[in-house]
Amino acid sequence: MHGLVQYEPLLLSRILQFAAENFGRVPVISWSPEGILRYDYAALEGRSRRLASALRKHGLGEGSVVGSLGGNDHRHVELFYAAPGIGAVLHTANARLAAEQIAYTVNVAGERMLFSDPASLPQIAEMRPHLTNLETVVVMAEGQPEPLPGIARVIGYEELIAEGDEAFEWPSFDERAASTLCFTSGTSGDPKGVLYSHRGTYLSAVSIAAPNYWGIGHDDTVLAMAPICHCNAWAAPYLAPMAGAGLVLPGRSFDGPSVHRMITEGGVTVATGVPTIWLGVLEHCRRTGQDLGRLNRVVAGGSAPPPELIRVMAQDFGVRTLQVWGMTETTHAATMRATGTDVESEAWKAAPQGRPTFGTRIRIVDDAGEPLPRDGATRGQLQVRGSWVATSYLGRDDVVLCDPDGWLNTGDVAALSEDGQLRIADRIKDVIKSGGEWISSIDLENAAISFPTVSEAAVVGVPHPRWMERPIMVVVPREGERLDENALRAFLQERVPKLWLPDAIVVVEELEYTSTGKVKKSVLRERYQALLSEEAAG
Repeated sequence: MHGLVQYEPLLLSRILQFAAENFGRVPVISWSPEGILRYDYAALEGRSRRLASALRKHGLGEGSVVGSLGGNDHRHVELFYAAPGIGAVLHTANARLAAEQIAYTVNVAGERMLFSDPASLPQIAEMRPHLTNLETVVVMAEGQPEPLPGIARVIGYEELIAEGDEAFEWPSFDERAASTLCFTSGTSGDPKGVLYSHRGTYLSAVSIAAPNYWGIGHDDTVLAMAPICHCNAWAAPYLAPMAGAGLVLPGRSFDGPSVHRMITEGGVTVATGVPTIWLGVLEHCRRTGQDLGRLNRVVAGGSAPPPELIRVMAQDFGVRTLQVWGMTETTHAATMRATGTDVESEAWKAAPQGRPTFGTRIRIVDDAGEPLPRDGATRGQLQVRGSWVATSYLGRDDVVLCDPDGWLNTGDVAALSEDGQLRIADRIKDVIKSGGEWISSIDLENAAISFPTVSEAAVVGVPHPRWMERPIMVVVPREGERLDENALRAFLQERVPKLWLPDAIVVVEELEYTSTGKVKKSVLRERYQALLSEEAAG
């Protein structure tokens, strides 16, 4: 027996339609090389409808796949709603991958039409010999674009949208239909495609909007800096219109001065971004003596924000950090914790990743897959499940993502408290085993970043002639500062076990990051794999 209530499928187009009807004059600000565009949700939805209509006229609809390569600007967000709005899938390709990897993802998706901003056109030219299906490139910019060798048709975005019908109505279809396609960053093997659904994405966004998590309201303005190709920009383009909050889109500008300007001039109250972005913003504020305007909370993910970053944001600027943990495979955030100056408290140290978002379940298991105690101390492999958690990768039947009971294996080592609070100790592939003892690279990195002259730090295990594996630390000094290695060692000695102290400290100008904000530790391991053997031989 069904309940006697109306049924309407949970489709992403409903979010934008709701914003246009109820918050139509709320501003949307888009930064791009063409300048700063200011419009509102009514105009955003109107242009999205016209684009959806134009895509239909070009033969795209339910089951079709449309690709995109671009930053977070207004045209990309219009496409973000238009393609799924007609039942097509939007594959938000990752422009930070190598050209061959991007081509691989485009081929797996099978798309014939690819939207690109001007900055990505050279990548398309480079990967063209590897593409198997692509016929049309739509350039997301003003004016008539130049032809691209090997591409049958190149058209301008504004030309395409002009073909659309202003009276177009959003269609209705099965809420379980695929909506967007994101690929993992490809740090080990080929990138793997995670195919999201309308229902799962919609419900996940509703879950993380709650007061215990983002807590978005119509008095907020959201700066969406997480790339659209990464977990749907962490749901920011859904959460802002859903709540009637203003939306600021940064394009491709993520340097400290640009982000600071967007925050202060746009009246931003909530902003997303990986920790490296916030480190850059703080460095800019230190140099200039400026504040952060109306900003009162940041959503930090991709990698764990260092405690020192959280403390300074709260103490010096009155900004809380919402630390999130999630994966491409979990659609959006799976756990979250709001943190301020309490980063030195035992409660925070015990569970910095916080509790699961409503609708998400987590547990830890041993190597045999048996559940382990939730006592805050026992460590095991972290697993997750929920209505928006992936079951498999697109076209990769050779990869087992979940166990027989449907729990997704995350690849993290973690501990869980009795009341469901999470502490991630390390990635399974990054944890260091030295002389039979485990060393957490994350805890060692956090200790190093608390040192006054350290800006960034990464710890990896490398082969050792006696202990099998030992940690080395790679650090980036703060701008204009000189790093005293002996002082750093003395500092660490007071904060971590003696066994954890790095056998070598390497000072570099910068670290290499993946497109999702994680340090490329595989590169560091390869680069320094012989370091300790050479020192022993010397």
